[in-house]
Amino acid sequence: MFIDETTIEIKAGDGGNGCHSYERLKYKPKGKPDGGNGGRGGSVYFVGSGQIHTLQDVAYRRHYKADRGAHGKGKKQAGKSGEDVVIPVPLGTTVYDEASSEIILDCLSAGKRELIAKGGRGGRGNAALVTRFNPSPEFCEPGKPGEEKNLRLVLKVLADVGLVGRPNAGKSTFLSRISHARPKIADYPFTTKEPHLGIVKNNSGPFGSSYVVADIPGLIEDCHKGKGMGIRFLRHIERTSVLAIMVESTSEDPVRDAEVLLNELTHYSEHLAAKPKCFIMTKTDTLPDDDETVKIPDGWLGMSAVTGDGVNGVLREIEGIMKRSKDELRGDGD
Repeated sequence: MFIDETTIEIKAGDGGNGCHSYERLKYKPKGKPDGGNGGRGGSVYFVGSGQIHTLQDVAYRRHYKADRGAHGKGKKQAGKSGEDVVIPVPLGTTVYDEASSEIILDCLSAGKRELIAKGGRGGRGNAALVTRFNPSPEFCEPGKPGEEKNLRLVLKVLADVGLVGRPNAGKSTFLSRISHARPKIADYPFTTKEPHLGIVKNNSGPFGSSYVVADIPGLIEDCHKGKGMGIRFLRHIERTSVLAIMVESTSEDPVRDAEVLLNELTHYSEHLAAKPKCFIMTKTDTLPDDDETVKIPDGWLGMSAVTGDGVNGVLREIEGIMKRSKDELRGDGD
């Protein structure tokens, strides 16, 4: 099951109480203060993981609580600190404070632990409270409470290329052709009901050894109003460098279909709609040989993911756009 949004409650451990104690010696009814400090409560951390791609495991457990610190003891024995809780999340997870909607964390680095809720400090025992003005304190400190938060986690998958198209436009077939991803493929609309990622190997290309392509569920006109699968899956291509707008060759007006797709992108985010993009006509193997050049609009690319015809040209175009985009970010552009 693909889960890309969930809410959880986290509670860091409370600090242990300090101890109020005195030395017990044979000939001293009341010795020096020897109460130990309480242990620190466990903290809650998030850590990015490249091995998981959904919030499913996080969502199944809605409450996370770290251990509290142990109380201090006599003979200046400090309490043991509570165990931390480490929650692995997929890369691309954004963590919001549910109350304020403030972004607490944007998890982009694998293996890096990020503190989300700090454990409470342990209280000091009376041995630690001794001063020259109060050599025998008759009190100790209670432990401080750990932080408690309600969080909303939103996953935006990390991909370099986003495939955008109407249902049954051939996005999944294209992804399975260029990568080892195996999304569901069928001859009816809305076979893709969750985003799929594929890694394209590119040892000799201009963009490096590999890049990630995301296939999102199909868009239809007025999907920003909730029709079809809606537009909530568009968050998964917000971080992409390039958009590939895909229209099938059976379309009566491919240019208008592309405009509808761009309009839906704009309703979601003008920034998303403004990303570098290329336009691709899919399923060209269904076009008559003598009419193919007429039906493919000017400036568009044509391909058939089934036969492989034109696929390499599409990849070269996508990789070229990515390279230009990367050069512009580095300041190496025109």
